[in-house]
Amino acid sequence: MENTVDPNSGHAMRHVVYDHFGDTDVLRIESSTIPEPGAEEVLLRVAGAGLNPIDWKTRKGLGFAARQIEDHLPWTPGYDVSGEVIAVGADVTTLAPGDRVMGMVGFPAGGGGYSQYAVARADELAIVPEELDLMTAGALPLAALTAWQALFEVAELEAGQKVLIHAGAGGVGHFAVQFALERGAHVIATASASNRDFLAAFGVHEVIDYHTTDVVDECYGLDVVLDLVGGEAGKRSLHTLSEHGVLVTIPTVTADEIITAAESLGLRAHGMTVRPDVFHLDEIAELIEDGEVRVHIDKAFPLDQVADAHRLLEGGHVGVNWSWTAGPADTLRLERVPVAVPATPRYPAPCVPSSPGVAPGLPMSSLSRA
Repeated sequence: MENTVDPNSGHAMRHVVYDHFGDTDVLRIESSTIPEPGAEEVLLRVAGAGLNPIDWKTRKGLGFAARQIEDHLPWTPGYDVSGEVIAVGADVTTLAPGDRVMGMVGFPAGGGGYSQYAVARADELAIVPEELDLMTAGALPLAALTAWQALFEVAELEAGQKVLIHAGAGGVGHFAVQFALERGAHVIATASASNRDFLAAFGVHEVIDYHTTDVVDECYGLDVVLDLVGGEAGKRSLHTLSEHGVLVTIPTVTADEIITAAESLGLRAHGMTVRPDVFHLDEIAELIEDGEVRVHIDKAFPLDQVADAHRLLEGGHVGVNWSWTAGPADTLRLERVPVAVPATPRYPAPCVPSSPGVAPGLPMSSLSRA
């Protein structure tokens, strides 16, 4: 793509900022001078910026990231970004103008993805595979890295093991089910009935409708549970583990109580915070190139509709990744990236343990969706 912007020309860019925590009305659009990259940085023309649950929680002053930025407001949010490199710092040797890149940038205090142009460290960015649309790539890094690190670093998932993934049709969940399947695991996912075919298209072995079915009634002796919901759902899922199994819970707000509940049962549970890792992104990109992993988004928003996107995300629409980009006159069509559904979907079969383990525990409150 031709470089049409000189970062030293004084041209302005539009970006989202907020100067205090609160509801969506704190989000506003400002115009600023396009920044220059530092010695180890690159300047991107942003194609897509992913929206993740951490974005609205931080906007409201909740969680780890909010503590990192509270003394540095105003702030431009956005950790997930994709785009074209248009300028590089003096010490950058791995990237060049024209490269298509994606990354989880500036985490946790930097951010900056909700913008027409963004500066990022070169070592935070991976090359976007040709098979992946550049705008769509903006929805990938944080969600995919969360799934990858939870499954393979914390849980140490191996081929042949049985894994339960809560919210399997969500942003993190739809990556997690694909990664686990590619690794050779037996994959069970919870989702609403409307997402059954979506998960079947990926090859998920068993889909449990969390509206009508309690996982404790269906599963026991599991090797791994990836809890993307938290709260009572996470605690209840402890009763599906084998005695050597492990639960990894992602929502930080309820992680401590789930870990304490696991310890009282003599079981293992861990929380985790995702971190940028360009080597993991490169591995994920290879899977996309090979056709083993697909990225799904449901909608894209223009910059001016960032508040609408936040409201939808905060309202619990976990089945999609939200991504926006600046197009002509800052407008963009709503877009759905289709996922093919096989003629004969694979519907749930009874859950059985892959190794001897504990039986289901005592009844608790019914499975809930955060």
